[in-house]
Amino acid sequence: MAKTEQEIHEVDSIPWQPVAGYPGVYEKVLNQDPQTGSISRLLRYAPGTVFNEVLEHDFYEEIYVLSGTLIDLGKKLTLKAGYYGYRHPGMKHGPYRSPDGMMTFEIRTYQK
Repeated sequence: MAKTEQEIHEVDSIPWQPVAGYPGVYEKVLNQDPQTGSISRLLRYAPGTVFNEVLEHDFYEEIYVLSGTLIDLGKKLTLKAGYYGYRHPGMKHGPYRSPDGMMTFEIRTYQK
């Protein structure tokens, strides 16, 4: 199976949902493949969001920062609007804090 074919459309009607286990982080799922778990989403961090864990995923992760800032404390890197990244499975990142909030467009791809 694959993600659902969709013509270009507005996404204001798609609700923001809290991301389980990450207080202050919300997602707006734009498309997903229920079989593989691959997903395209907007991710929003509320101002003052902090999480202290180092993250490591089993999927490819592609992100583009749309607004705000997110500080990767481990890498001593401040992500700002216009920043882009592509992570392979197993690439460590974080812990994070977002003093003024941030929004990204993210694509997660599982290779099964």
